[in-house]
Amino acid sequence: MPNLTSTSEFLLLEFSDTRELQILHFFVILAIYVTAVTGNLLIIITVVLDHHLHTPMYFFLMNLAVLDLGSVSVMLPKAMANSLLNTRSISYSGCVAQVFFHFLFSGSDFAILTIMAHDRYVAICRPLQYERIMHKEACIRMAASAWITGILNATLNTGGTFAITFCSNIINQFFCEVPQIIKLSCSDLYLIEIGILMFSSGFFGGCFIYIIITYMKIFATVLRMPSVQGRKKALSTCLPHLTVVSLLLFTGIFSYMRPSSKTSPELNVIFAVMYAILPPLLNPFIYSIRNKELKTALLRLTDVGHFPQISSSKILLAKLG
Repeated sequence: MPNLTSTSEFLLLEFSDTRELQILHFFVILAIYVTAVTGNLLIIITVVLDHHLHTPMYFFLMNLAVLDLGSVSVMLPKAMANSLLNTRSISYSGCVAQVFFHFLFSGSDFAILTIMAHDRYVAICRPLQYERIMHKEACIRMAASAWITGILNATLNTGGTFAITFCSNIINQFFCEVPQIIKLSCSDLYLIEIGILMFSSGFFGGCFIYIIITYMKIFATVLRMPSVQGRKKALSTCLPHLTVVSLLLFTGIFSYMRPSSKTSPELNVIFAVMYAILPPLLNPFIYSIRNKELKTALLRLTDVGHFPQISSSKILLAKLG
């Protein structure tokens, strides 16, 4: 095979070679993208504008929404452009950028979810020390460490991926997915990236184990609470986070643990959508549906003219309702 290391572009997988279906795919992807962007932007704007939500839990939720917003913006705009313009190309630098930002947002995302588990642990298991432990400076340091972790994860994986000698420029996916890029390798250098991916998997595995241990402690504390109402309130703050973690984890495992050699291109696309698109699309709805404070704040935000005038008694009534 010819050495294509110096190639200036890659060719991505087409959703369809029929023009009518390409236009249909464009509108479907556009609807998904607008929904994901709107949901996450609403959370970001609501948390920023509503002082009632200026707490550690919502600060980390805002960071999660920013990461989810970035995650869907890495691949969907290019997929829309390719479908609309009847092309399948992406520049070499564009592919590098997709890989970098995909790993940045996914790594930071899981780090933030781990920090959110710690926040729930302190709030439920050590409530008297919550303000001392989860003060403003500590929250900013935690969030910064999550972003730095994502940057390191992205730098390692991007460097390892594009140190490879490529024998083809045809990527069997609608975005620059690393497992598909590794398949284009001509040399044993791909083993470097496999090693880095294993290191990243170890990081995600460590985060997951920490979350599991944290929730074991939380459930043990909740079960000892004498009040049924107190147990329900404590669990209600944890259920959205647990749902989001489970969604991200199981879609990722389902996508990456499949036998890739026996998977068709169509299934590859479905699996990629499951782990890369579904979590950032559904996360705003998961948190909004189960969270009365956030729903109340969203209602205040939509009623712009009355936003500053709403009294605490009305807020309390909205919460009880």
